[in-house]
Amino acid sequence: MVLASLFFATMGVCIKFASSHFNSFEIVCYRGVVGVVFLVGLARAQGVSLGTRVPAMHLWRSIVGTISLTAWFYAIAVLPLATAMTLNYMSSVWIATFLLGGALLLQKQGTAVRAQGPLFITVLAGFAGVAMLLRPTFSGDQALGSLVGLMSGLFAALAYLQVAALARAGEPESRTVFYFSLGAVVVGAVGMLFTGASAWHWPSALWLLPIGVLAALGQLCMTRAYSSGATLLVANLQYAGIVFAALYSLLIFGDQLPLIGWLGMTLIVASGITATVLRNRAVPQAPAEEH
Repeated sequence: MVLASLFFATMGVCIKFASSHFNSFEIVCYRGVVGVVFLVGLARAQGVSLGTRVPAMHLWRSIVGTISLTAWFYAIAVLPLATAMTLNYMSSVWIATFLLGGALLLQKQGTAVRAQGPLFITVLAGFAGVAMLLRPTFSGDQALGSLVGLMSGLFAALAYLQVAALARAGEPESRTVFYFSLGAVVVGAVGMLFTGASAWHWPSALWLLPIGVLAALGQLCMTRAYSSGATLLVANLQYAGIVFAALYSLLIFGDQLPLIGWLGMTLIVASGITATVLRNRAVPQAPAEEH
């Protein structure tokens, strides 16, 4: 998950450079096209068939994933970037809520509190670190954008849980990411019907290639993480992406980070380490289904 976060943060840098030449739907579509080509080659190299016995599961993962992506882009357009990112990163809190709520509904209260409760606290601590680092702001005329931003995090959580379900159904990572990339192509192309397509200018158009490759690599790592790791632990380590993004802002774009931002970054890293320790102590050697 940490490696996936690095890939996604690096992709974000490329998107920042490409966004001055292409709109959001174009980037989503072209990113998906590059991803599809990359994953077809990877699947052939691995000897993995792209045919699936569970098309409905892939369809649901693509639907919730693309809704999350589209909602996030809308939130970025109407809200301050820090606010939109914070709301999207609530996906980890939603995941923790779903898992603990499900455990309680299944009358596993003791297990939920004893094994998962401390991990849930670390997820909340990591989210607090994100808020300190990004310092989101709200105003009265941003109610709709804030609601859409919350929805992006909620649907992202559903997508990540579906990734774990696909793994339990025996679907390899390359196949899962392929169908999601295919869904991104469709959504991006439909959006371009309304927003139009920008003219390609070289060499700025070359930014689309690393965006697609990094997105595919990040999705593969993220899928592997949610498929084989402890869900709450993986959700917490996902906050590492904010740390990488902040470092890129400092090193590449010359942004300044105040003291509260450094404290938030420290809290994010500390919560990830704590979650790892708690997970190993609470349920060592547990299979992926026992999150």
